[in-house]
Amino acid sequence: MSEVQGIPFEAIDFYEELEVNNSREWWASQRERYSSVVRAPMEALGAALEGEFGDTKVFRPNRDVRFSQDKSPYKTHQGVVASTASRMGWYVQISAEGLMTAAGWYASTAGQVARYRAALDDEDTGAELRRIVDELTAAGYAIDGDRLKTRPRGVEPDHPLLDLLRHRTLTASQQYGAPDWLPTPDVAERVRADWRAYRPLMAWLDRHVGDG
Repeated sequence: MSEVQGIPFEAIDFYEELEVNNSREWWASQRERYSSVVRAPMEALGAALEGEFGDTKVFRPNRDVRFSQDKSPYKTHQGVVASTASRMGWYVQISAEGLMTAAGWYASTAGQVARYRAALDDEDTGAELRRIVDELTAAGYAIDGDRLKTRPRGVEPDHPLLDLLRHRTLTASQQYGAPDWLPTPDVAERVRADWRAYRPLMAWLDRHVGDG
C-alpha cells in the first residue's frame, strides 16, 4: 500500500458530478478516475490509521437498492471504517461536501439500546457519558444519532440525562469541507487527531453497549 499523499480536490468534484449523473453508464466512463482520485487515496488513508485503530474497511461504491425506493446505483460518498464492536467504529468519508470524520454507535439492536439506557440510569456511568459528550461538544464536534421524538417509556420528563436517553444510536463527527491540507499527507494526522478525540466515547460505548 502506498503512503498517504492526500485526497485530491478532484475527489470532491467526482462526487459533485456523480450526484447529477448517478447512472451505470456515467460510472463506467469514470471508473478509472474513481480508482485514482477516490479509492486509492482512501485506501492509503485507511492503511495509515490501522497501526493505531485496527483493520480498516473501504466500503464498496455500489448501493444495495433491493429494498429502497431510490434506485440510484452508486453511493454519493466513499467511506472507510475501523470497527470496534458490532455497529460501532471510527469512520472517515469523502463526498461532495468534502471530508468528514466520525465515530460512535451507528446502528442498534434492542439489546444494545437496553444496555445503553441501563448505563445512563447508573449515576456514575451516566455522569461519565455526560462529561464525554460535553467535552466533545465544547471542542466543536457534532453529537448526533437516531433519537426518539419523545422520551423512553418510564423515563421521567425531568430526568437529568433525558437528551442522552432519547438516543438509540450515538455518534460524534466533524465536517471539514475542502481544507488546504486535504490533498497533502497532513490529512492522515488530521483524521488521526479526531479519531483520538473520539476515543473516550468509543471506550464508553464498548464497555456499556457492546456487541449484539
